[in-house]
Amino acid sequence: MIYKIIDRAAWSQAKQIGHFQGAAIDLKDGYIHFSTAEQVQETAAKHFANQHDLLLVAVDDLRLGETLKWERSRGNSLFPHLYSDLPLDAVVWEKELPWCDDEQQHQFPELE
Repeated sequence: MIYKIIDRAAWSQAKQIGHFQGAAIDLKDGYIHFSTAEQVQETAAKHFANQHDLLLVAVDDLRLGETLKWERSRGNSLFPHLYSDLPLDAVVWEKELPWCDDEQQHQFPELE
């Protein structure tokens, strides 16, 4: 399982057109950024601090085929990068990712 943090409006648009093309940073970089369960909280802290109205989307990486590449990135760790649009049939679930002002971090559901 891999994870994507996405704002609610962009996810709503993806559902209307039947696939997710990527956020602005994904489009700029030429692939959709994902994180593993071990990486996603650091990703949230680094790139989504103080942002509200976010969702956490869980994706079955085995459904993505050869367009998913594992590449070195932050801290020399392997990160999943998708070199195509995200088909919605690869999505296992989506959950709210609320921001907790008291703790200055997002509140994550239990991840696999």
